[in-house]
Amino acid sequence: MIKVALFVRLEAKLGIEDEVARFLRQGLSLVQEEPSTVAWFGIRLGPSSFGIFDAFPDEAGRQAHLSGAVAAALRERASDLFSKPPSIEKAEVLASKLAQQVKKAA
Repeated sequence: MIKVALFVRLEAKLGIEDEVARFLRQGLSLVQEEPSTVAWFGIRLGPSSFGIFDAFPDEAGRQAHLSGAVAAALRERASDLFSKPPSIEKAEVLASKLAQQVKKAA
C-alpha cells in the first residue's frame, strides 16, 4: 500500500530544457534499483517546468529514496540544470491506483 510521496518541482535554465528532459529519462534506470520506490514519474509541466512524483509504502522507503542515487544525481546537477533549487514537497497519499503498464499494440 502506498502511504507517502514526494513531489519535486524543477525549473530548467533557459536553453537547456531538452537536457533536463534527458536527465529525467535517465533517472528511471537509477530508481528501478530502489525496491521501496513503488511509483516514479519524471514529468514536464510546461516549456521549462518539470517535476518528479514518486511514491512509497512508508517513511523508511521515502527516506531511502532521498538518500539514493537519483537524489544524489539531482543534488550534483542542480546548479547546472536548474534556474533555482528544486522544491521538494512531502505528501501523504490518501488514495492510489497502480496497474500493470499497458503495452502498445504492434
